[in-house]
Amino acid sequence: MCPAAAMITIGSLSTQTGVNIETIRYYEREGLLPSPVRSSGGRRLYCENDVRRLRFLRQCRDLGFSLTDARSLLSLAERDATTCAEVKPVVSRHLASVKAKIADLRRLEAALTVMERACPGSDSTDCPILDALNAPPTT
Repeated sequence: MCPAAAMITIGSLSTQTGVNIETIRYYEREGLLPSPVRSSGGRRLYCENDVRRLRFLRQCRDLGFSLTDARSLLSLAERDATTCAEVKPVVSRHLASVKAKIADLRRLEAALTVMERACPGSDSTDCPILDALNAPPTT
């Protein structure tokens, strides 16, 4: 527990971490942040540990980790004896997913580039882009 003087409001927590207030409340509902202490007026109050946890979660989300993976990484980070062998598979799975998405995007880029190059952009009513989109799908 933090000393009362060290506690901050949800607005300060949001400012310090760059995480939206609604996202902070969502993380509380999901159990990623503990339920905060309440002031006598009912305001949420947070400790430095909450700032640390929220910054960690923000980093995970900025790197595209799912909430499930972020929860796993947070759990691993908070254990005393976590090994790299426990952490690396989470990152390796996510990296494989990112690489697959990049490959998909490169295929999309190539297909769209072909379509764009085929179109003269003229006043003709015969549009190669629309023809390509109307063509039966290829396997």
